[in-house]
Amino acid sequence: MNYLSATELVELYRRKEASPVEVMTDYIQQYNKVNPSLNAFSFTFFEQALAKASKAEQAYASGQAGALEGLAIAIKDETYIEGQETTNGSRLLQGDVATSTDPVAERLIAAGGIVHGRTTTPEFSTAAVTWSDLWGVSRSPWNPEVTCGGSSGGSAIAVASGMTAFANGTDIGGSVRIPAAFCGLYGYKPAHGWVPEIAPYNIDPYCHHGLLARTLDDIQLGYQVIRGPHQGDLHSFVPRPQEADIVSLKDVKVGVSEDLGFYSVEQDVRRCLRQAVGELTQAGVVATDITLDWDEQVIETAKVHQRANMGLYLAQRWNRPENRAHMTSYLRQYLDNAEAVTAKKILEANLYLCHMWQSLSQVFAQHDVLICPTLCTTQVPADFDYSRHQIEVDGQIVDPNKGWFMTYPFNTLGQCPVLTMPVGECDNGIPGSVQIVGRPYQEQAVFAVARQLSRTLSADFYHTRFPAFDSITRAAV
Repeated sequence: MNYLSATELVELYRRKEASPVEVMTDYIQQYNKVNPSLNAFSFTFFEQALAKASKAEQAYASGQAGALEGLAIAIKDETYIEGQETTNGSRLLQGDVATSTDPVAERLIAAGGIVHGRTTTPEFSTAAVTWSDLWGVSRSPWNPEVTCGGSSGGSAIAVASGMTAFANGTDIGGSVRIPAAFCGLYGYKPAHGWVPEIAPYNIDPYCHHGLLARTLDDIQLGYQVIRGPHQGDLHSFVPRPQEADIVSLKDVKVGVSEDLGFYSVEQDVRRCLRQAVGELTQAGVVATDITLDWDEQVIETAKVHQRANMGLYLAQRWNRPENRAHMTSYLRQYLDNAEAVTAKKILEANLYLCHMWQSLSQVFAQHDVLICPTLCTTQVPADFDYSRHQIEVDGQIVDPNKGWFMTYPFNTLGQCPVLTMPVGECDNGIPGSVQIVGRPYQEQAVFAVARQLSRTLSADFYHTRFPAFDSITRAAV
């Protein structure tokens, strides 16, 4: 039961053909089986979760069940829930108990979701892998030698390995989509302002709150709950524009890029992208290779922005001599780089953002969506440290911080909705993955293309691969 989709479970609960208590018990059993080797959770609340599952059964019996009633939901150990310890993967925050609840967690809980655990994240979410000195190394269920991605890595593991129905994540440079890719999941980054966030992250157009799930239906189920204005977030009052209904996929034009103009990309990653494009063209979708006038300034633009916003915010609070001995190596480097940002660098980054949009807007003048890889390579060790290690992609040494994934350009252009989904398999057993990027505040075409691919490439992604998946997790244990 623990591998059934959230959408399937809700229907079974409504028909009284499955029990929230029974399924929660299955999640707990799966946790005991695989979490010791995969390391998805920092905290668990299993006794309370079983009690809440029992109340969910009563809610279904009385006809008062919420949209997510009885579903186990894993919440990232960055998102505040009042009364729960929130460490953000840092020894500096051990014992720090939240006094309020973030809007997304508030809405998931109000809809009947049961938070049965908090998931691991790199320290202060400042890495695209998930390990910390506090919680240790987290690993992809498909190949435990490989990272699960970050920063919402524990959330991705929990969903992919059947320890929860779905999970939340936050995304300021790809922190939903990168773990989704490494763990074979759907991960959605909505357009900025459509899902509320807490201050000061809500005023950062790079920053988004999203979801990770095993199916597209589950993404849409949870998204209906978390989106919409919230009084605590001024930016969440962005109006939702009217979108014309997509009658046929033949009306959707897809632009295709293997490298977004400048990335080194492994051949197995390119193969998975081409497999997805082939499936779309067979379905009648018009897909055309496009060219973007982008270069490695894309990397510098994202670095400068993140350092000047989240980086300086963290540095002012934590970058003091008495704290540094308690920090991970990558956080120390991150905070030092943040304090070195200049006004000139910020201006240059903002001007290059304008160039990026000018180039992408020409693509969107002729295409409804852009499809590209999520990752440049899946060959990233679980304990990778960008402050100390190098990484090679397709024979080229690339920037160890941001040169091996392709998500953050669409945080720079944060008004574009982006869905990551699994397609195919890479050479090391990690699922292949693509990003489907929509025009600003236009998501209908994104979901339409994803729906078509889900029917062909990933309709049975888990069901057909469970035996191999289970053998990998058992071997890791």
